[in-house]
Amino acid sequence: MTAYVLRRVLMAIPTLAAVSIISFVLIQLPPGDYLDQKIAQLERQYGDSSSLTRAAELRERYGLDQPLWRRYVLWISGFIRGDFGESFAYDEEVRTLVWDRAGLTVLLAVSCLALTYLIAIPLGIYSAMNQHRWSDHLLTLLSFLGMSLPAFLMALALMVFVFEVFGVPLFGLFSLAYEGAPWTLGKLLDLLKHLWIPAFVIALNSAAGLMRIMRGNLLDVLDQPFIQTARAKGLKERVVVTKHAVRIAINPLISIAGMSLPVILSGDAIVSVVLGLPTIGPLLLESLLNEDVYLGGTLIMMYSLMLIAGNLLADVALAWADPRIRYD
Repeated sequence: MTAYVLRRVLMAIPTLAAVSIISFVLIQLPPGDYLDQKIAQLERQYGDSSSLTRAAELRERYGLDQPLWRRYVLWISGFIRGDFGESFAYDEEVRTLVWDRAGLTVLLAVSCLALTYLIAIPLGIYSAMNQHRWSDHLLTLLSFLGMSLPAFLMALALMVFVFEVFGVPLFGLFSLAYEGAPWTLGKLLDLLKHLWIPAFVIALNSAAGLMRIMRGNLLDVLDQPFIQTARAKGLKERVVVTKHAVRIAINPLISIAGMSLPVILSGDAIVSVVLGLPTIGPLLLESLLNEDVYLGGTLIMMYSLMLIAGNLLADVALAWADPRIRYD
């Protein structure tokens, strides 16, 4: 296992190098750059040619007058040292911008991931064990609805419902009284009051598909010969399902968890925009729209690192969950 993990880590190096080059180039593929938007803004603000002088100063400051390959080398060399550069749009260090949103993003991601699997696995097992009954049909209908409805639409519907019924505006992760305030017990409780809607919306949208996967896999495993043997030995059906069948049927869900980590960690960018969440997802969206290469490139690299780490952790978890899997 140690040799396998080491090989995966070494293989990640050329993968990340390729991702860094592709992402850095793609962000700048649209014609112009960030300063073209800045020039238009300065012209509207000052209305004369002084904006061109200011733009030239900014172009030199951010290194946009350098060739593309040189800008990439400067950025990636700094990235390796932990210096991610400066955001054009925010006029602030990228590291500071990401760090300010990282804590809430991780909290939302962990809540979504835990809630997703707490919903998907039990309901998938229950649906498989009650195949073709009314409860199975009901769960199937609900899962199809969950997969079909866009997450942002569910978020809007819940916002309106909670406001109309309870009179509580659920926009952002904090009430106005606690926005920017130091951490206290009251601020923590206010965060938990606002956190459940985005966590529930994102988790419900993901859990619907995972529940169908769990149901189908469990039904396939229950038809395997070793399950029939376990039943023939007189084991209780609960033991056969939980100890033998589920342990095999859950394998694809573990793999999906590793791949979905960056998506969940982004806070589902559209849901975050709709709900006004101070997470990393909207930050990435703004950086791509503004061609903010240092901020956008850094976030894409971080998501790539999470994807590689998530897949590696999923492989290790698979080996633990299924004794038949071994990595030599």
